[in-house]
Amino acid sequence: MRPTDASSLAFRLLMRKRRDPPMPYYMPMEERILPSVASKPSRETAALWSRAFRPFFLAASLWAALAVALWIALLIAGAHLPSRFDPLTWHIHAMLFGFVLAAIAGFMLTSIPIWTGRPPIHGAPLMGLAALWLIGRVACFISAFLPFWLAAALDLAFPVVLCGIAAREIIAARNWPNVALPIPIGVLGIADFLMYLGQAGFGVPAGLGWRLALMAIIALLSAIGGRIIPVFTRNWLAKRGVAKLPAAARGKFDRYALATLHTGLLGWVFFPASQIVGVLLIIGAALNLWRLVRWRGFATLSEPLLAVLHLGYAWAVVGAALLGLSILTPAVPQVAAIHALTAGAIGTMVLAVMTRVSLGHTGRALKADGTTKLIYVTITAAAAVRVAAGFLPAASMGLLTASAVLWVVSFGLFAAIYGAMLLSPRVA
Repeated sequence: MRPTDASSLAFRLLMRKRRDPPMPYYMPMEERILPSVASKPSRETAALWSRAFRPFFLAASLWAALAVALWIALLIAGAHLPSRFDPLTWHIHAMLFGFVLAAIAGFMLTSIPIWTGRPPIHGAPLMGLAALWLIGRVACFISAFLPFWLAAALDLAFPVVLCGIAAREIIAARNWPNVALPIPIGVLGIADFLMYLGQAGFGVPAGLGWRLALMAIIALLSAIGGRIIPVFTRNWLAKRGVAKLPAAARGKFDRYALATLHTGLLGWVFFPASQIVGVLLIIGAALNLWRLVRWRGFATLSEPLLAVLHLGYAWAVVGAALLGLSILTPAVPQVAAIHALTAGAIGTMVLAVMTRVSLGHTGRALKADGTTKLIYVTITAAAAVRVAAGFLPAASMGLLTASAVLWVVSFGLFAAIYGAMLLSPRVA
């Protein structure tokens, strides 16, 4: 390259930086446009493999519907799977390490390039990562026919690689505010391995693996929720000229609220019957309820895309409170608390984020149509019915079936309607 060419290139890069100043990492994803991230997919790259949210949100929704439909069919028929896991344990594993991890991958690998300014993973590497996720689902399903170490290795490959990619991108960009975000993915990998060890008879305490996984997911949900919900709400209310805006979610109170909740959840992982843990969970739930109230969710009821995020966080508060109460009194069944956290908080928050990100990142208006509203109604009903089943054991089978049907409808609708968006190029 000639000196004049080098000088010209340096000048153009400098001017580009002046035109496109760095954006704060906490700005909502769909309101930040970086030239290297938001451009349309190239001709050489199919739309599905242009951004991570496309294949992983589609996979998460399809697997959520299929796995629950299969589990309820097995429960009714009393049948078994060709898996090392019994049907209930397989159901737990399929939800935590299949459905949730796919949704996390779609969100994280779409957000990290926006936070860091680095190119997103796409094309062949993204295909390879999706293939690892699919191989893990198949390996778990037929694990009874595989050596223990092979089934575990095939299943663990996805969370290990995903954690490595997320950490590499954040560290390479020196994006230190987000450096802890890959940790929950690594914890999920450890939890997955613990479930395999437990099934292989290695003396792992009963339930330790799935409790650790649930703790990591709720910790990530509460941290990310505290980042995006008040900011999205503030921006929406400010555009409408509302004077009273949500409180910022990065103060001392928020840190104390999260620390109490996370400590309680971590204590529950290792000491599930400790009354001290039960008290911590109730205190953490109360602090996070006040945290949620400060975000002014009731002011967003006319905008379902926003209101559902507040609802998802509210389910986390309810779940933590029920979990604490289930330790302190037999009147509250733990299964109700677990499903308030899983079907309620996780199911609702995943659909809330997947719908919002899919609309924003495919160039569509951030507006909930009738189908999207129906998705939110059915997932809320599915969670409420599933929690009720824990309190009504005499009617549990009917309520379980009804909840499963509502869950399948909710995620099936997402796959059917939003799948077309995920498979098509960006419209604007």
